[in-house]
Order: sequence, then structure tokens, then C-alpha cells
Amino acid sequence: MSDSTPSRKRSKWDENEEEQPPVVAGPPPKRRAKHKPPPDSAESTPPPPPPNVPRPSTHSRYVPPRTHHPPILPSRSVYCYERLNQIEEGSYGVVFRARDKQTGDIVALKKLKLDEEKNGFPITALREINALMACRHENVVGVREVVVGDTLTQVFVVMDFIEHDLKSLLTLMPTPFLQSEIKTLMLQLLSAVGHCHSNWILHRDLKTSNLLMNNRGTIKVADFGLARRYGDPVGVGGMTQLVVTLWYRAPEILLGATTYSTAVDMWSVGCIFAELILKEPLFQAKGDIELLGMIFKLLGAPTSNSWPEYSTLPVAKTISLPSPQPHQFRQKFQYLTSAGIDLLMSLLTYDPERRITAEEALQHPYFIESPLPKHPDLFGSFPSAAAGEKRRKPFSPSAPARAADYKLLTEEIPDP
Repeated sequence: MSDSTPSRKRSKWDENEEEQPPVVAGPPPKRRAKHKPPPDSAESTPPPPPPNVPRPSTHSRYVPPRTHHPPILPSRSVYCYERLNQIEEGSYGVVFRARDKQTGDIVALKKLKLDEEKNGFPITALREINALMACRHENVVGVREVVVGDTLTQVFVVMDFIEHDLKSLLTLMPTPFLQSEIKTLMLQLLSAVGHCHSNWILHRDLKTSNLLMNNRGTIKVADFGLARRYGDPVGVGGMTQLVVTLWYRAPEILLGATTYSTAVDMWSVGCIFAELILKEPLFQAKGDIELLGMIFKLLGAPTSNSWPEYSTLPVAKTISLPSPQPHQFRQKFQYLTSAGIDLLMSLLTYDPERRITAEEALQHPYFIESPLPKHPDLFGSFPSAAAGEKRRKPFSPSAPARAADYKLLTEEIPDP
């Protein structure tokens, strides 16, 4: 591969140095003799600029001008943003926190991994951008624009910056969310998922680390890297089984179903609901078989009544079911009300056809019983690790002095 290959170049925006290129010392430029204009020329008219001098522009020089389609604006350059810090690095890109130099807005820039791409623009990135643009909602992270760097392999998706992700908050919080707060979070999540499904989008990777939350109690669904459109009937042409993080994966996918529906997202929502209550993931398995065992233990073994299509699934023929037993929801969630148990069981249902939808879950009696959902503005705020803020150490008074020191102190005090 030659040095002129775009993938070998590095963007100055990715480096830790200042954006301005260093000044290289060299010999002073030679002075040219000034040519006086002829007497008959107009001195007030400036000479036209040379044709080869490029005009300053905020757009990348790799983007062709939109002369035939004026309404379609070209992509801006990533140098319109000032990089502040790196947030995280995932399978499909690196996320930075940056500031818009024109407006001062703080945004999140996701740099897509294109260095090793040999078949054009990755389908995962196209799906993510398309899904985010199709699912504009107050509880879905907003995509603002797509900017480019110095080479064609440097593409950035500009999104709204959100201070926290729900997974980190659950880890750092000393106590779990209140029931009123859990109801507020679940209503927002169900509203976003229902909106995606109404726009024929499957998320396929719902989990607490993909739910962002700001300091005003609002959550936004993010990371649509595995999202895709689906048709009617659902799953025409086959759908991959390598979706959804293991702990949040629906049993039909674990058992080898080649077609699945919006119910896979609803199973993940049920796992998130349980995690908000327990303050830890519900199914912390190391593999598919161990996860199926945990599901069988909580829900009881599937039967022909609870899941008529179970015996037709490919992996079901290789698994020996445990002996029938009742579900363990009440033992696992002792402090959840009967309505809450009913909603959780409706989300974590074996049969995808009987699993509750997002629209139905929004109307569940659990959300209108006491305590009522808390207003998002009443949520507490937390230091943002993504913004580089450190958690303050709470004040604690000093421990009592030792008895020996106290005796020494009293001996030095003279009697009145």
C-alpha cells in the first residue's frame, strides 16, 4: 500500500496537539519588485484574484459542490468542532465530546471505523444513521449532521451530548432508583421503543449502557448500530441471530429462530426493568446454555401451553428441559407490587406472540398506581464521567479521639 492511500493518513483532529499546524522556520521570502501601474489604468480597481487560489470554506475539500442540487447541503468539516475529550471506544467507532465553534454547543462525535473497510461504506453505519433520522423522538438521541475529516476514511456522526449512561449510574449510585423514578424511566423507554417500532425499526441491542440520561431525568435511546428496518411479514429474507447483548437476548433468538419481531426488543425492555429494580443485571450468564437455564429457573420450563412453537425451534431439540415448576417472580422481586409483577411477566413472556407491545405497556395499570411517576425535573443530578467530572467525596466528620489522648488532654487542664 502506497503512502498516498487515504487510510494511512492521520487527521490532526484526532491528535492531542493544537489544530493549527506548526510554523516551520525557513529562509525569508524574496521581495519582489513593485510594478507601477501604467498611467492610463484605473488605480482604484483591484486586480482579479488568481484562478488557482482556493477560496476559504468551512466544508471539506473532498466534498464536490452541489451545483445541480442546491437544497442538498455538503458535509461540513470536522474542524468546525473543537475536541474536548474522548468518551469511549466501541466496536463500530470512537466517541468524542466536542464543542461547535460557531454556536458553542457541546456535542458527541462518533468517528466511524473505516480504516479496514474494503467494501465501501459499512452497512452498520448506514443503518445507524438511517434509523436515527427515521426515529426522531424526544427519547431517542438526536443526530445533527455528518461531518468529514481530511480523508475519505474519516467520517463523524454528530449527535446530542448526554451526560450519563444508565449502566454507569446504576453502578455508582449508592441506592437504587425509587419506584416513582423507575416508572418515569420506563415510560420514556417504552415511548421511544414504541416510536421506533411504529417506524418499522428494530433496535436489536437495548441495554442499560445504550440508554443515555441527562441531569434533568430524561433518558434517550442510543447506539443504533444493530438496528434495521423490517417488513411485513416480519423477517422476510432471513434475519441474523448475532444480535442483542447476551444478557438481554430473547429466548427465541437463543433457540435459533430465523425470523423474529419487535418482541425481541420488548424482552430486552423487561430485562432493563428488572435491572432498574435490582440495581444489577437480571441474567448474568457466560453463555447461551447458562442463560437459558437462568430463564427456565425464573419463568419455569416452557410448555406447549405457554409456548406452542417451542418444539419447532432448531436448538430446542438439543436441550433437555428441567422438570416443571412455578415461576419465581414473586421470590425474586419481593418489594414489587402485583401490578409491577404483572408488567414484568408480560414483558418476560416465552411466546413472542403473547409478549406485550410497547403501546400496550404504556397503558398498564402499574403506571397509574401509587406512587405516581416522578417528574423528570425532580431527579437528582450526578457528576458526568463523560464530561470528565469527578465524583465529590462526601463530607464525613472525624472519628472520636482515642481514650488515651482524651485522658492526656484532661490531665493538662488545671483544676479551677
